[in-house]
Amino acid sequence: MTGAQPAGLAGLDDQRGAWVAEAWRHVTGDRLRELIVGLVDIPSPTGDEAPLAEHIAATLKAAGCRAAVQPIDDRQANAWARIEGDGTGPDLMLYAPVDTLTVGEESEDLPWIGPELRDDMRPEATVYEDLVVGLGASNPKGHVACVMMAAEAIALAGIPLTGDLVAAFGAGGMPTNARPGSGRRNTGQGVGCSFLLEQGVWTDHAVIAKPGWTVSWDEVGLVWFEVTVRGTHTYVGSRHRLPYDNAITRAGEVVRHLEEWFVEYAHRHTDGTVAPQAVVSSVRAGWPRMAAVTPAACTLMVDLRISPDTTPMQAKREFAAALDAIRDKMPGLDVTAETVLAIPGTRTDPSDWIFRTAKAGWEAFEGREHEVVRGNSGATDANILRGRGIPTVRVGMPKVDPAQAPFDIDFARGMNTVSVRAMEKLTRHLVRTAVDTVTRTRAEVEGALA
Repeated sequence: MTGAQPAGLAGLDDQRGAWVAEAWRHVTGDRLRELIVGLVDIPSPTGDEAPLAEHIAATLKAAGCRAAVQPIDDRQANAWARIEGDGTGPDLMLYAPVDTLTVGEESEDLPWIGPELRDDMRPEATVYEDLVVGLGASNPKGHVACVMMAAEAIALAGIPLTGDLVAAFGAGGMPTNARPGSGRRNTGQGVGCSFLLEQGVWTDHAVIAKPGWTVSWDEVGLVWFEVTVRGTHTYVGSRHRLPYDNAITRAGEVVRHLEEWFVEYAHRHTDGTVAPQAVVSSVRAGWPRMAAVTPAACTLMVDLRISPDTTPMQAKREFAAALDAIRDKMPGLDVTAETVLAIPGTRTDPSDWIFRTAKAGWEAFEGREHEVVRGNSGATDANILRGRGIPTVRVGMPKVDPAQAPFDIDFARGMNTVSVRAMEKLTRHLVRTAVDTVTRTRAEVEGALA
């Protein structure tokens, strides 16, 4: 475009700039607030996303998109919408997962989330001027609302598209296995995203909307290990008379050594934008009803994040070597580990079109060179998309500034609080990226990679 341009339009030609500006007219704070309140008020814990998927599809149908619910089982479902192009251009997916990390019910969340369920931990939206608070208001539902708003705005603007724009919303995006009562174990870890692709909702490129105001082209994967520490089953009244080897005590020592190793592991594997971390996330042992006896085994769960350059098998062998080193420090230790989950880390070539256009949009909004955020250890469904061969970048909102909030921003409030102004900025970025992609020919996009 020529002359002075509104923020976010720099670098676009006159025609695409006009199309983007027309779509932006439909992006309003009031509409975004309406969307996010509607999303938060419908519970969508992992495995029970079907009601929210129905709401999303109905909302996008009302905006003129061809939309559908995609059932996975009787409780879990995806949603998607498509705005058709004329077939000469590349197809683009704007994607967001829809399930919340916690459930919003005391029976499942307490005491692990804290001593009580605060207001932000419940699926009930509260509006504080610019902020909306409620379970998943930022991650993932604020990002879901931005994808919905971007698709709605482009549909209402009537932009002539060359490629299809797909807005997709996946169930089971959180790093969890099934909750109690589920008939399937695989309800999380990207199951909805994988099912979308398997069932033909496929595109040439994708943008996933998840937290972080940057354009990310790679991220960690993860490997879960079930670590079993064995000891002797005995009785408190015989502790002083019989051999005593408490599996729980041993496990505590193993955890201490693993925590030290995790720091060294992360340092060795920090590269590019990732700094893979690890945690011991749960401990299971003994009979709570019978405190008089010790168990013969104590089980630990470990989440080990891996860089795109580390395969799950490499991670398995490295973790086994770490346990060998712990055995050397703890004579008589009986410990084994089994791999129970593995999702590789992935990377999109930064020379790919989708990174280049998303980066150009970021720079147009900020008026400066793209800021690469390093030290990342979060994994998303981008790994599913890239792993299936779809070049994908991740763009999202920053956490709410604590200075702007009437409460402290801890981990949970960061997930559960969203700024409508930040939503508007992300939505405008998604619109620009989409229009700059699905109004071109495939030759243009492919030629840009040469």
